[in-house]
Amino acid sequence: MNKKIFIHVDMNAFFASIEQRDFPELLGMPVAVTNGKHGSCIITSSYEARAFGIRTGMRLREGKKICPHLIQRASRPNVYTEVSTNIMNILQTITPDIQIYSVDEAFLEVTNCMRIYKDVNTIVYKIKDLIYLSENLKCSIGVSYSKSLAKFASKFNRPNGITFITRKNLHQYLDNVAVDKLCGVSKGISNFLNMHGVYKCSDMKKIPISILSNRFGNIGKKIWLMANGNDFEGLTLDPAHPKSLGHGKVLMPNTKNRYLIKKTFLKMAVKLSRRLRNSGYESNKFVVNIKIKAGWLQKKIRLEQPTCDQFIIYNICELYLNMFDKNVGIYQVQITAINPTQKNIQADLFSKQAKQSDFLSTVDNINQRFGQDIIRPARLKSDHYDSPDVIAPAWRPNGHRKSV
Repeated sequence: MNKKIFIHVDMNAFFASIEQRDFPELLGMPVAVTNGKHGSCIITSSYEARAFGIRTGMRLREGKKICPHLIQRASRPNVYTEVSTNIMNILQTITPDIQIYSVDEAFLEVTNCMRIYKDVNTIVYKIKDLIYLSENLKCSIGVSYSKSLAKFASKFNRPNGITFITRKNLHQYLDNVAVDKLCGVSKGISNFLNMHGVYKCSDMKKIPISILSNRFGNIGKKIWLMANGNDFEGLTLDPAHPKSLGHGKVLMPNTKNRYLIKKTFLKMAVKLSRRLRNSGYESNKFVVNIKIKAGWLQKKIRLEQPTCDQFIIYNICELYLNMFDKNVGIYQVQITAINPTQKNIQADLFSKQAKQSDFLSTVDNINQRFGQDIIRPARLKSDHYDSPDVIAPAWRPNGHRKSV
């Protein structure tokens, strides 16, 4: 029998809570955070706004119809990631057995900590106290014998709640939950389950695990186990070496302004090159993706020499973009470095490539010390107004996933 203990820490309405913390006049007010001051889509909202029916993904215009006094706040990604880094560092003082799940979530396996702490309650309240004392923010915590159940438990008693799901009270929490509320259940999987008479977690016992695993593979098997409280997946650690690094941007639908598209590609190239350099990587294989109305189109490029030079990466993007008719509208762009390798530190110190690399590293150091993008290509001078930074779902406080 599994005797492990997992804790899931979920920061409540994270971005909106930071806005209310830093601007006290927003406390108790319905707040919606958007990507930039001109952002039209709500990326998160305060609990006061959620009470009116405001939800993530809703258009700001629609939100103001149902909540006329909704307050818009432009996101501040660098502030959020700094706070997140502090919180994740706090959690690592509790146990090294941690999986950072996103910018505002983390799993801790505290099984081995029970020799140090009196009981799980002691650990849970210590986590809440440390986060509040350091960042003046509240969190919800779920505790269970499996990772998926700990995450599920943290959804209860929000905000600032604590929920334990044990083998004794499992059915009380799980049986009447709709299967489409489980992590990983898409609309297609939900429809498939409904066709087999499965609507609630308690219905999952009606079908054998093979029906789901044969149709959906490992994810189907995992969903069956989750619904029955038998998913014993352990912590997932980030790979030491990435298979790819990339950045992308969603444009306004049917964008035909080539200057704006090139400007976006340049920003993505700057981000990708900086991320490669900060992680000590370079690559000679790149994939450029452009989404038009008909779908995604892709170009793979292999260079003679690996690089982390933003201008070389941008030139790759520009060459592919120039192949498109100027009347073709573009919806999204992306540039990815494939199978990056450790940078060759024994390159010719006096070569042009080495001098350019030193120059870009100096720029990185200045930006890191005085503020991100304090030095940037002239074309991006006003870019923070029309193309705000966003936090990738895979963001991590350290390593190759540290990027905004």
